[in-house]
Amino acid sequence: MTQQHSRDGWAGIALVWAIAVAGSVVVLALAASGARLGEADAAWPAVYAALGVVFAAAVLATLLVQLATRRPEGFVRRASASVGGAAAVVGVAALAAIPFA
Repeated sequence: MTQQHSRDGWAGIALVWAIAVAGSVVVLALAASGARLGEADAAWPAVYAALGVVFAAAVLATLLVQLATRRPEGFVRRASASVGGAAAVVGVAALAAIPFA
C-alpha cells in the first residue's frame, strides 16, 4: 500500500514540473520571436519577470496539487520535490534566455 501512495505523489510532482516546462517554453519562444513581454524599453527585465511569474505559478500549483491529495504524510517531501524541480527548470530557462536578453 505504501508503494501506491508514493506513486500518487509523483504524479503531482510531475504535473508541477510540466507546468514549469510549458511556461518556460512559452516565455522563451516569445523572447526568441522578439515579442514584447512588457512595456519596458529593455527586453531582459521582461523575460526574467515572465520567468518569475512561471515560477510563482508552479509554486501555487504545488500547493494546490499537494493539498488536493489530502494526505499529510510526506507533504513536505512532495512539496519540496515539486518546488525544487520547478526552480531547476526555470533556472535552466533563465540561462537559455541570456542570448535574448
